[in-house]
Amino acid sequence: MSIIALVPARGGSKSIPLKNIKTFCGKPLINWILEELDQVEKLDQVYVATDSELIENEVEKLNGKKIRIYRRLSKNATDTASTESLILEFLEKKELCNDDILLIVQATSPFTTSFHFSDALRKYEIDNYDSMLSVVRFKRFLWGDSGAPINYDYHNRPRRQKYKGCLLENGAFYINKVANIIKYKNRLCGNIGYYLMPEYTWLEIDEEDDWIFAEKIMKKYRLDGETKTEEIKIVFSDVDGCLTDAGMYYSENGEELKKFSTYDGMAVELLKNKGIRTGIITGEKTELVKRRAEKIKCNYLYIGIQNKLKIIKEICNNENVNMENVAYLGDDINDIQVLKAVGHPFCPINARNDIKRIPGIIILKSAGGDGAFREMAERIITSLSGEDYEY
Repeated sequence: MSIIALVPARGGSKSIPLKNIKTFCGKPLINWILEELDQVEKLDQVYVATDSELIENEVEKLNGKKIRIYRRLSKNATDTASTESLILEFLEKKELCNDDILLIVQATSPFTTSFHFSDALRKYEIDNYDSMLSVVRFKRFLWGDSGAPINYDYHNRPRRQKYKGCLLENGAFYINKVANIIKYKNRLCGNIGYYLMPEYTWLEIDEEDDWIFAEKIMKKYRLDGETKTEEIKIVFSDVDGCLTDAGMYYSENGEELKKFSTYDGMAVELLKNKGIRTGIITGEKTELVKRRAEKIKCNYLYIGIQNKLKIIKEICNNENVNMENVAYLGDDINDIQVLKAVGHPFCPINARNDIKRIPGIIILKSAGGDGAFREMAERIITSLSGEDYEY
């Protein structure tokens, strides 16, 4: 089974001439998507389907290891031709296997990252959907032509913070198997799943005004903004005061005990399901911590460590992960060095004040041993899905 991406890019756009290669935030619009697709490990090949020699020449300059050109037929590159007609043409010409997966990607949705593509493909395979589309959460109130509300009851107008809204197709990408597309002649069919993306990705570039707005969005969320939680690859935590309440308990026999939260244990599994690795690093040498780490199945465990930053840097070097892509939960002075070095520092509400004053740190509402790690994990996961985190 192969996974192939198809990026339609015709040259005859009327509203914005040759928009696919028009400079967008410093480079041709289509390059934003192609550079991200080229980094997706699951993808075998990325085809740009175009009828334009200018677009073809621009794409070839990228020298992408997976990127190929497919010269589409002129009849399927007109203003009236559907995307489905191109998809079916491509499948007929390329003679792909029935169980191959096709990822259809729109260059006019430049906010999609390699993480989104990888995570969506993972979800598609794990949840065994027939097809999938990308969406955003839409929290506006809709009315029909008849004057009746479509998605809410105006007698009981909900507060936006509590309103789930509805799902809006953002057009970024679609996933389906070759056999399904050929059978139904449609990009979607059967048991349809959705992949929830951040709200700012709702915009598709079709008109000049869209272009201006999209560049502002790109600069805010992808260029000028801080590293997003979607870039987190590894989450580390201290133990005492973070995974425990920092209390020391002893049995009648003098055996040392610690209080852990089962909610934190589930958080490790939730992060793992999103492809994020987890680790525990502590200065203590105790079998209790070792047993806890084994139970919740952390990827990394280091006990009796005095220089935590050195260990984290070694792990990042071995895993080819940048420190900016690391999150760390710490609460005391021996965590300061790490918290200042990672891209995503967190601390529980019970952390020392000098920890809370670290620039950029996120102060959780939960205490150590009482769901702080779970809250951190949920903040990361809800950000990945485009949701607003509510404690």
